[in-house]
Formats: sequence, structure tokens, C-alpha cells
Amino acid sequence: MPEEKTASPLITRFLSVVERVGNALPHPATLFALFALGVIIISAIAAQFDLAVVHPGTGEIVRPVNLMTVEGMHRIITMMVKNFTDFAPLGVVLVAMLGIGIAESSGLIGSFLRLMVISAPRRLLTFVIILAGVLSNTASEVGYVLLVPLGAIIFLAVGRHPLAGLAAAFAGVAGGYSANLLLGTIDPLLAGLSEEAARIVSPEYIVNPAANYYFMFVSTFFIAAAGTWVTEKIVIPRLGKYTGDEKPEEIRKLTVQEKRGLWFATAAAVVSVIIILWGLIPADGYLRNPETGGILKSPFMSGIVTFIFLLSAVMGIAYGVGAGTYKNDTDVMKGMGKAMEALSIYLVLCFFAAQFVAYFKWTNLGLIFAVEGAVLLKASGLGSIPLMIAFIFLAACSNMFMGSASAKWAILAPVFIPMFMLVGFSPELVQVGYRIGDSVTNIISPMMSYFALIVAFIERYDDKAGIGTVIATMLPYTLVFSIVWTILLIFWMSFGLPLGPDAPMFIK
Repeated sequence: MPEEKTASPLITRFLSVVERVGNALPHPATLFALFALGVIIISAIAAQFDLAVVHPGTGEIVRPVNLMTVEGMHRIITMMVKNFTDFAPLGVVLVAMLGIGIAESSGLIGSFLRLMVISAPRRLLTFVIILAGVLSNTASEVGYVLLVPLGAIIFLAVGRHPLAGLAAAFAGVAGGYSANLLLGTIDPLLAGLSEEAARIVSPEYIVNPAANYYFMFVSTFFIAAAGTWVTEKIVIPRLGKYTGDEKPEEIRKLTVQEKRGLWFATAAAVVSVIIILWGLIPADGYLRNPETGGILKSPFMSGIVTFIFLLSAVMGIAYGVGAGTYKNDTDVMKGMGKAMEALSIYLVLCFFAAQFVAYFKWTNLGLIFAVEGAVLLKASGLGSIPLMIAFIFLAACSNMFMGSASAKWAILAPVFIPMFMLVGFSPELVQVGYRIGDSVTNIISPMMSYFALIVAFIERYDDKAGIGTVIATMLPYTLVFSIVWTILLIFWMSFGLPLGPDAPMFIK
């Protein structure tokens, strides 16, 4: 391999420090347990000092509530189960993943991604691989396991450097994690956390899972185009000609059964969409708001997670029947069960995160921090755009030390959403800023859960590769994605465009 590909000693040392610091952190679930305990202790200290702020909405005096009392202990004991079962992200993610599990276990998602990449014209190959990577995020981790190694295999088969294909696929899957043409499991997950945080200030506030859809839909094409430019203009010239020992593999085309399955899934999708449109297009459609006749605050928007589940399930079952991967209802249930197995650690994380968020709300610490933080933000004199750029940078840096998007947002949202709400930013806008920062550094963060897998994929083509190789290859994507995505958000904010259905940019 060319010598210039090796990461510099300075970068390698920096990444080693980051990796050691990140590995030294406890498990995210343990962190939330410690944070919950910390909130209890801080509430007692804050109560002793009688910290108080004026609620900007009601004018009432808000004081900290001490949980280190008999009453506080009783509340902790009696509300522990309810905190968990009422935790907003829990139900929506479980329901969405049941449907995604059917689509994934049937083979629908894997076949669709292969069809996209295999059928793409060679001049559009890089763009299609990155776009497929972005779209794969609808189905959680399938892009890492299937598309990233497939990108390398396809590039090698057409005579290009395999690591460039691997990098392009990884950039789409991880770097474009928050962009998509469809709603995925991450949308209801983050929206639930944002809603919990927003209710610290406004108890009735609702963040719908499609709150960032318009922005993320448009972002998909910008990220795919930017990733294509980086691959063609920076990564491929830098890697040079591949001189390794790996030989091109024959790319397996879709079988007759897989093609039939895709036709079955397409037919099911068309019928499902027609039924949905039948409920939305007529003025008296059954999916519209029965009182106002509108769509934004309709059963359709409120139940968007249900539609993710139903569409994924119907298309997955149709594919399974057509392709022969589903023989009976037991196979379908096993697919749903497999999806739940993958969420086992997520349930543990949610339990402790739910307690932390609840304690933070009970003690009024979230509101007190938000009011004081809002005062500092106003005093800083920074405009809305510089403030959001600073928040994106903060989210990007935090991603270097904790890989889980939901775990980071569960920590950051209760602090920053109320704080920014009090200076006029909507929770939906703050969530968009977080998603940008979290996505762009995924591809260079050793804490990202699939980072070790990517290193293993790269070592197949370069036995001297390591973390430094991955970072050196992916860093240009991080820089370009950061610039492109931030400029797009500045444009969005400048014109006050809605981020999604019923998702304003700013609030009073």
C-alpha cells in the first residue's frame, strides 16, 4: 500500500488517547444509573442552598425538590416501574422494530440493497453505494453487516480499489446516519427523548417521529453527492492502484426466487400506499383529523410508528412468501423475535435512562439549569445560527467518547432542549443539530459500536491496517459532511423552513 496512506504519529496518538478514554467509561446503562444517583445527591445540595429561578412562562418561583427525603424515597420506589413503562422512546422503538425485523429476516432489505447496487450504471456506482448506505439505516445495523463489505467487493470486481468502495459504503451507512428518504427506527427513538426533555419546560409538548423528515429527506441527496465527491476526488487518488492479494469475487445476482419476492413486496407496497392515500387525499378521509379535517394533527401523523410497523411487516411477509424464505407463520414470529433479541441491551439502557430523566424532571433541576443556561446564552450575544453551529460541534465531539446515539441524546436532551427552548429554538431544531453532529463523526469514532468490524473488513485488503488507517481514510468524509450539512441547516434556518410535519423552526 502507498506509504502516504498511513496515519501520522500525532493522529495515531490522539486516537489512542480517545480510544483509552472511551474504553475506560462504564457501560452507557451504568452511566445512567450513576447519573440518576447523582441527580438525587445534587437535588439535596441544591435544596440546601435554596436555588430558585422564575419560570419564564408562568412567572412562578421554581425551587429544587429534594429527593433525599422520606417522601422522595417513596416516590422513587413507587414510580420506578411507571417511569420505565411510560418512557416515550421505549414503546415506539419496540413497535417499529417488530416490523423492521420481519422485513430484515425475510431477506427483503438485503435483496433490495443488492439490487440497487448491482443494477447501477458504473458512472453512478459510487453515488448509488452511498445512497444505499443512507437508506439502509431504515433497518438498523444491516448496512454495516451487508453493504460495507459489499461495497469493497463491487469496487474490486470493476477494477477499482476495494477500500474506496468500503469507505464509500461506510460513509453512507454511518456518516449519513440521520439522513433518509424513509422514516427509520432512529426517528421515533430520538423524538421520544426530545419530547421527554421538552416537557420539562412545556408539559404538553409533543415531538412527532416525523419532526425532522423534510430536512433529512433533502439531506439524503446532499450527503450522497458530497460522499461521491470525496470518494472520487480525495479517497481514490490517495489510495492509488490496489496491489493486494485479494482477487475479484463474482457478485451474486438476484435469484429467480429473490426477484419474485421483490415483485410480491412491490405489489404489497402499492396496495398499502393506495389504502393510506385513500384515507388522506379525500377531505373527509378516515386518516385525517376528524375535527379539523387536517393532516398535521391527524391519526396518521400521531400513529406514524404504526404505519412503519405495518408497511414493513406487510412487505416483509409478501417478500418471504414470494421468495420462499417464509414457510409459515412461525417463521414470521421468529423474525420478530430475532429483532427483539437485538434490542435486549437497549431495554436495559432504557430502564436506567428512564429513571434518570424522571428524577431530573421531579427535582426541577432540568428547568433550573435551562433557565440559568438560557440567561447565559442570551448574555453571550451570539445569534441563533452561531449557537446552533456551536451545539453541532459539541454533539460531534461527544460522539468521540460515547458511540450510542440514543445514550448521548438521553444525556444531552434534558439539558439543551429546555435551555434552547427558552431562547426560542424548537426541540425539533435542537434535535436536528444533534443528529448532524452525531452523524458526521460516526465514521471516525472508535466508540462507534461497529468500528471494530470496519477495521476487520479493511484488514482483509490491507493486513497492516488499523484504527489509524480507518480514521485517515474516513476523515475527509467527516470534514466535508460537516461543512455541507451545516451550510444546509444555515440555509434552512435563514428561510425559516419547517423541519418536518408540524415541526417549526422556532417557538415563542
